[in-house]
Amino acid sequence: MRSTLRAPRARVSRRIGQALAAGVALTLVSAATATAAPAPSASATDPDLGPGTTVFDPSMPVSEIQATVDAIHAKQVSAEMGSDRYALLFEPGVYGTDEEPLQIKVGYYTEVVGLGADTGDVTINGAVEVYNQCFDDPSNPEFVGCFALNNFWRGVSNLTIDVNKAGQGGCESSANFWAVSQAVSMRRVDVTGGNLTLMDYCTGPSFASGGFIADSRSASITNGSQQQWFTRNSEVGAWSNAVWNQVFAGVVGAPDDRDYPTTPYTTLETTPVSREKPYLFVDDAGVYQVRVPSAATETRGLSWDEGLTAGRTIPLGDFFVAEPGVSEQQVNSQLARGKHLLLTPGVYDIDRSISVKRADTVVLGLGLATLHSVGGAVPLRIADVPGVVVAGITVDAGEVESPALLQVGRPNSPSSPRKSSAANPTTLSDVYFRVGGPYVGRTDVALEVNSDDVLVDHTWVWRADHGIEGFDRTDGTFGDNERWRTNIGRTGVVVNGDRVTATGFFVEHFQEHNVVWNGEDGEVVFFQNELPYDPPTQADWTADDGTLGWAAYKVADDVQRHTLTGGGVYAFNRNNPSIVTANGYEVPETPLVVLNHVMTKNLSGPGIIESIVNGVGDRVDGIPPAGDPDSYEDPAYLVRYPVG
Repeated sequence: MRSTLRAPRARVSRRIGQALAAGVALTLVSAATATAAPAPSASATDPDLGPGTTVFDPSMPVSEIQATVDAIHAKQVSAEMGSDRYALLFEPGVYGTDEEPLQIKVGYYTEVVGLGADTGDVTINGAVEVYNQCFDDPSNPEFVGCFALNNFWRGVSNLTIDVNKAGQGGCESSANFWAVSQAVSMRRVDVTGGNLTLMDYCTGPSFASGGFIADSRSASITNGSQQQWFTRNSEVGAWSNAVWNQVFAGVVGAPDDRDYPTTPYTTLETTPVSREKPYLFVDDAGVYQVRVPSAATETRGLSWDEGLTAGRTIPLGDFFVAEPGVSEQQVNSQLARGKHLLLTPGVYDIDRSISVKRADTVVLGLGLATLHSVGGAVPLRIADVPGVVVAGITVDAGEVESPALLQVGRPNSPSSPRKSSAANPTTLSDVYFRVGGPYVGRTDVALEVNSDDVLVDHTWVWRADHGIEGFDRTDGTFGDNERWRTNIGRTGVVVNGDRVTATGFFVEHFQEHNVVWNGEDGEVVFFQNELPYDPPTQADWTADDGTLGWAAYKVADDVQRHTLTGGGVYAFNRNNPSIVTANGYEVPETPLVVLNHVMTKNLSGPGIIESIVNGVGDRVDGIPPAGDPDSYEDPAYLVRYPVG
């Protein structure tokens, strides 16, 4: 069932403005829930969502919309370390015609969002696409060619793509291209009229490093060269192939995984804990609302195929709508008064924690709104309360070391029962973390989860392996000689709470364990990790007890119950090819701590992982076995640990 479409309103879309300067005052939107009388206020039907947001309506000429989205893409296609952020919002209706399709290309820090209550309320007759980037820099031989390896930080959600490539010739006309890697989400998308491909096979196939789809549908999906991928609660008619670690949970039509690892699929019939991401929509009266889906267990398939996604609706007037430059004191004051928080696109310098203390508070970012730590602050703290939902933000470390970038629950909390709810877990959806890259970053831990009953639904926690910080590169490689001692990130994620679930768990390049799991009854579905590229010496990559390196995934020795399904750990020690890591995973040897379908891989030669878990599993060292038909060494796999 689809919600009733309202007639398009004659209006002029807001134009993208200049990047906000420091000190811009916050914007407070006050809107009432729509009623028959009086008429909705202008702020309820046409709120100010910041100069980084453009709202389109279907009465606009296709050529005008096309020119706007093309201009934003031209700015963002190569802006990997840039500071601009954009949200492209489409009111209910159809965009593009059979003869003049709307073809949207999505660059860095750009989010394309339908404003319907249902995915069918907004239709893009055309395409919403990401293509390979092409490089030709002989001084960086690793970055010559065309690939999707760095196509990070973007998203599409809550709309139908009726694939129409009229006007595009040759290879590009065959499908909707979505050639992406980490920190990219596709949610609540219905792909009709053509196929979806996760690689750009017109200038490839070449390197692509995995992404995330949830609550979406497509008749056919081409995986292609995606090294790993996680798909959750969706419908697929056909999936083309696997590479190293393709994982499905609650997906109708997912491929069978019985011949793992010959074909490295991992398929769960249901998702153990799920909650779809909140979404902005416009109701039949033209009033802006936020739908907050409910949490559920053991789910399968789409949330929207039989009507409105289960959950609650919050008027946008109940949100504090902020722009960069707002003070943390103002934000915290509004949160304390019971407001939710909407962060419009931009980079927010945070020198005092934003503190969410009230249960069921929603913090929603548009256009990958970014919180940047200043002076060693923890940019976001969530109290030990149930039902908080944080979605669609990036949290960056700053030059002064922080103890953490996001804390859920109080660290070192007393042993009294925590205020959590298994039926209403605090949830992080599309929340990304970055240490280094656009500027020097330092933190002890990126994400610290101290509360019980927390759901992490898609995160990329990244200590940057490249950036524009200006490090010395006189060694003639793509690597650097200073990053290890300058961009400090010791641990990516620390989980101290019980019954914490993570689905779509990307954590990479930290200087000790990437993940440390101390809580009981934890469950992870899909884990992706690259060990740090840049330890200068083996001494720098040796634990205090003499163990060579730190396992990417560490479950504490006293944990009795834990499950990981579908994990991949990769080595690429470009700054010192002799680096050795003893284990990809380390877990206590107890019957109820179980790893299913886990693997390790050497990416292209430098560095060694001696075993998969606890000394079990084959060594990977980048050397192909005799007779191997490929130029790279095959991964090492374990079907289950404990073995037997």
